[in-house]
Amino acid sequence: MAFVLEKLLRPHILHIKPYSSARDEYTGKVGVFLDANENPYGALTGEAFNRYPDPYQSDIKEKLALIKGLSTAQIFLGNGSDEAIDLLMRAFCVPGKDNIILLPPTYGMYEVSASINDIAVKRVNLSEEFQMRTEAILEAVDEFTKIIFICSPNNPSGNKMDRDAIRKIITSFHGLVVVDEAYIDFSDEPSFTTELSNFPNLLVMQTFSKAWGLANLRIGMAFASESIIRILNLIKPPYNISGLTQQKVLDSLEQADKIDGLVKNVLTERIYLKQELEKLPFVLKIYPSHANFLLVKMDHARKIYEFLIHEMIIVRDRSKVVLCEDCLRISVGAREENKQLIEALKRYEPIIKNLN
Repeated sequence: MAFVLEKLLRPHILHIKPYSSARDEYTGKVGVFLDANENPYGALTGEAFNRYPDPYQSDIKEKLALIKGLSTAQIFLGNGSDEAIDLLMRAFCVPGKDNIILLPPTYGMYEVSASINDIAVKRVNLSEEFQMRTEAILEAVDEFTKIIFICSPNNPSGNKMDRDAIRKIITSFHGLVVVDEAYIDFSDEPSFTTELSNFPNLLVMQTFSKAWGLANLRIGMAFASESIIRILNLIKPPYNISGLTQQKVLDSLEQADKIDGLVKNVLTERIYLKQELEKLPFVLKIYPSHANFLLVKMDHARKIYEFLIHEMIIVRDRSKVVLCEDCLRISVGAREENKQLIEALKRYEPIIKNLN
């Protein structure tokens, strides 16, 4: 059975009449605007915030389309990737009936969004090497499985998933496969956006939060077939990306040639941080990373986490996450930040000896 979008969608979605905003009816940028009940005297800040923004972020999509080698109709922009995750579940999963498949340990918002939308979750844990168990995933699929989420490079483990395994999931499963590439800029793996034309049931998510350094602006990207993107635009809030955010993203895209330098700095620091951590006797294992963080297995990880908090150095304790026992997730900082972390851990070394 081939992928058929209409059969996968919740039935009523096909017949929804979307909200028509003032900017849907008139898309021009020049004129006397008396159509949207805006304040004609401007904003208290003195800036031009009194007009509603472009609901479809057309200028950003035109620039992104050139960078990604896609059409603007294949691009969705949301309030972080979390908005796309939520919209996908609302569009494709019937509450109390359908399910999604997750591959723990993985990004936590998939499950949170499923819970909010009353969608059942099937979990197929990754292997000890944090790779997909392809046959087990496919065996978990039933007639109510609508979406499989694959995070690659994976959070919190940092590794990339086997590309052939991802392809097998996409071709064998007739629902929607979401490949979350939030950390793809730090990997040597090519994006699955290059394969969208081959797989009508594939959606790829990326973000401006990591390599682009725009986490505070909250803007995520989704790339898929025009028909899938059309559905997301149909059910999203009318003005989901603020005008200020759009302008800042446009400014960043004008400087897209600088992104490689930013990524190179992170990769250099990732190597430095890994080398320094390996010198510490209580560091048991550092998992291979294709992201801007390292997953590090340590003796007494929780106590080390609490010590670092006392030192005002904040990392993420992942010890209670499946397959991540005694692991801390450490984001790659700038050189001075990484040095402060290492010096703090060196001060902790005598304490850990007493514990052992």
